Amino acid sequence: MREFNNLIYIVEDQVAVITINRPKFLNALNSEVLHELSEAIDEIEKDATIRAVVLTGAGEKAFVAGADISEMHQKNKPEGRDFSFYGNSIFSRLEKLQQPVIAAVNGFALGGGCELALACDIRIASNRAKFGQPEVGLGIMAGFGGSQRLPRLVGSGIAKGLLYTGDMVTAERAYEIGLVNLVVDPSEVLEEAMTMAKKIAAKSPIGVQYTKKAINEGLDMDIESAISLESDLFGSLFSTEDQKEGMSAFLEKRPPVFKGK
Repeated sequence: MREFNNLIYIVEDQVAVITINRPKFLNALNSEVLHELSEAIDEIEKDATIRAVVLTGAGEKAFVAGADISEMHQKNKPEGRDFSFYGNSIFSRLEKLQQPVIAAVNGFALGGGCELALACDIRIASNRAKFGQPEVGLGIMAGFGGSQRLPRLVGSGIAKGLLYTGDMVTAERAYEIGLVNLVVDPSEVLEEAMTMAKKIAAKSPIGVQYTKKAINEGLDMDIESAISLESDLFGSLFSTEDQKEGMSAFLEKRPPVFKGK
C-alpha cells in the first residue's frame, strides 16, 4: 500500500480511506499535503476495485483546520494566485472522481478544511465539529472553492453571511442549512462514513458513477439540457452487464453481484 508523510491511505472492502495525518498542526493544508492528496487521488483513479472513498482527519480536534498560514503569510500576488489555483485543481479532481467521496468530519473544518469537505459528495459530522470560512479575518477570501461551492450547496444568502462574517457554525446548524448530511457522536463519525461507503460499494459501480456525473454536470446546465444528459446516461446503462445482472437478480429474488461492467 502506498505510504505518505502526511496522509494515511488504506483500502478496505472496496473503500479507499484517506486520513490527513498532521494532528499536531490540526491537519492544516500546506503544499506538501496538497501534493500528497493529489497522489492519493492518482492511486484511486488507477484502482478499478475502489467503489467509494472516505476522507477524514487524524485526531479528535480537527478534520482540517485550514490552509497553513505559516506557509501563506509571505506570499505575493502571483504566488497567492498560484497557491489558490493549485489547491482548487486538486479539490476539483477530488470532486470529479468517479467514486462518491464521503467526508468524515471529526472536528474543525475551517477555511481550506471546509472547502475540502465541500468538494466531497457527502459530509458526515461529529456533533463537536465546527464549520466556517474565516478568511476575511485574515485579509483574504476563500481560495479553494468556498465562494463557489458553498452558495451552490446552501444558497447564496446563507453562504454570503458565512463568507462575509467569517463566523463558525456548529454541526447542528450545518445540518440545518444543508451543509452536512448527518450529525453523530464523535466516536461514530468514521463508522457511519464507512457504513455508507460500503453500502454504496455494494451497488452498481457504473450506476453510481453515472448518477454522480448526471448530478455534477447537470447542476451547471439548464433543466432541458440536464434532462437530456440524464436520458443519455440512463440509456447507456442498458448496454452494461450490471443492468442485466441487477434486473435479473430482482426478478429472481436474489442479491445482485455487480462487476462494474
